[in-house]
Amino acid sequence: MMNKPAFAAVAVLALLAAPLQAEDTEALAEAMEEHLEFAEYGASIILPEQIPAEDWPSILVIDARNAGQFEADHIPGAINIEWRKVVARRDEIPRDKPVVIYCNTGSLSAQAVFGLRLLGWDNVRVLQDGLEGWKARGGFEANRRAGAPAGE
Repeated sequence: MMNKPAFAAVAVLALLAAPLQAEDTEALAEAMEEHLEFAEYGASIILPEQIPAEDWPSILVIDARNAGQFEADHIPGAINIEWRKVVARRDEIPRDKPVVIYCNTGSLSAQAVFGLRLLGWDNVRVLQDGLEGWKARGGFEANRRAGAPAGE
């Protein structure tokens, strides 16, 4: 029997190939169900408030929006890998350091993170509410602001 990460990798690759045969669909559904059964709610999301400003340089930040959006505005230090290319470019994504992926609101980056997590990247998280949420919460200073006494 194939180990879970290898089976999940095969399942994700099967998802990318079209069309799926009925037995492939069932195997893929089982792999996804198994992954979701053991996933903790907050395991793959992170809020800007949870990242101290001094930790940002040690995190690989991936902007999963298209190149035009990235060029117009992005989190300083982020690299651009469009959400639908993240799995294909997975060899560029480390497993030994924190990785945060964002889009405008978090919905497309969540799909990229889900694919990577199925493939065994447990160090990857979605930036909750994406670039817009990051800005609204204070960017790199969100953690400090969240811990500041009221009125500051």
